[in-house]
Amino acid sequence: MTEQTFDRRTRLGRRGFLAGSGLTLAGLALGAPSGARAADTALRLGDQKGGVEATLAVANLLDKTPYKLEIAQFPAAAPLLEALNAGAVDVAWAGDAPTTFALANGVPAKIISAHRSNGGSVALLVKDQSPIRSVADLAGRTVGTGRGSIGHALVISALKRAGVPADSVKFAFLQPSDAKAALETNAIDAWSTWGLYVSTGLLAAKYRLVFDGQNGILSGLGYLVAHDKAIATKREALADFVSRTARARDWVTNHVDDYARHLAGLVGAPFEIARDSHVRAPTVVVPIDPAVIADQQRTADLYSDAGVIAKRFDVARFFDTSFNSALTN
Repeated sequence: MTEQTFDRRTRLGRRGFLAGSGLTLAGLALGAPSGARAADTALRLGDQKGGVEATLAVANLLDKTPYKLEIAQFPAAAPLLEALNAGAVDVAWAGDAPTTFALANGVPAKIISAHRSNGGSVALLVKDQSPIRSVADLAGRTVGTGRGSIGHALVISALKRAGVPADSVKFAFLQPSDAKAALETNAIDAWSTWGLYVSTGLLAAKYRLVFDGQNGILSGLGYLVAHDKAIATKREALADFVSRTARARDWVTNHVDDYARHLAGLVGAPFEIARDSHVRAPTVVVPIDPAVIADQQRTADLYSDAGVIAKRFDVARFFDTSFNSALTN
């Protein structure tokens, strides 16, 4: 595993944020003894920009947890899930596609909570003057996205649906900021991305949307994924966290502008961009049920058929449905 660098923000009960940067996975996982002792009692969340932390904070559910909550922010799911694999975080927020990629490659974790949207927050973007107008136009082109990411899944799924050979498209596997820079310099022809990156691309950079994940192209699923050790040793904290995130999602559904204002301040984006990122694909928490598992199996099969993962596998063993009971609390 390569060492990834990321910014970390830590919330310790009511004591507020401790800001830091330039930490590595090795440093977080193998920190000083005092850090190790804190990790024994804290619940460590790996999050993405505009993700769970923002939702909890605006709904006033981030404070007064019965445990210390430590939050590490990552630019994308791939380094986040590497941190989960390393045991540097206990629970991670990620989409179904990168979660599939991680679990297929041996990350010792289970899906403990499912969140579903319409898939509209994942999109293929091009410059406005690009000749690409449809899925078929991607043949012979290069798309920038993260390997195993939800952006990767979007393109593979769209190609399959349109009957375009998957090997007719070249992928440049890049982190979001690098992919945007590559699109600007015409090093790639299109950018498949997600969340705030989509809204920023459309509203600020004036890119054009070719297609997104709606209408069944993607499942719209995102997950809280917990390390096996955390499930064994921090079950009560995880159950509380599952409950909090569900209540926070409900609150945001009914307070869209409040959420957008909070998110805009948190990430330094204009209100219009923050609002667009939510209304494009509002998200609700759903129980882990046969429909969720079946949709996750389709995502896994999509990746195995495309050669992104080595072989087909049964996804059901990677779900822990016992946390469904937390949704009623």
